[in-house]
Amino acid sequence: MSRRFPLMAVSAALALCGPALAQDGPKGIAFVQAPEQGGGVCTGATPEEGFACAVKQCMENGAADADCVRTNWCQPAGWSVDIFVQHQEGPHWHEVICGMPSEAIAKAAASHLCDMNERDYLIACTVVQVYDPEGIVTITP
Repeated sequence: MSRRFPLMAVSAALALCGPALAQDGPKGIAFVQAPEQGGGVCTGATPEEGFACAVKQCMENGAADADCVRTNWCQPAGWSVDIFVQHQEGPHWHEVICGMPSEAIAKAAASHLCDMNERDYLIACTVVQVYDPEGIVTITP
């Protein structure tokens, strides 16, 4: 069995449950990142509404509109996890998983993404925040 199997299994499960979940509710969640500057997270009824709010938050952190990259949208919002990742050569970034049906599943997906045996090129992989379906932070380390 490939070392990449758990990550592929999580990805496949997410791909299969995403479209079915997208029809269950009107509220979604938008994530925006401005590398090395900040980001924003907002819920909304539409992608346009969620991203407009998230970009506004991003700009309030000091970034220019053009620097605020729209990275993730999930509808319904579900449970979301923001993970900080750093490559052994120095570059770092955030990975976001959203739309999970429960907090336990969101945490399990994050655990698989941060499995250093699967991603041996990383020197850091840490859950930064967990958001509930309303976009409220439930965990901040």
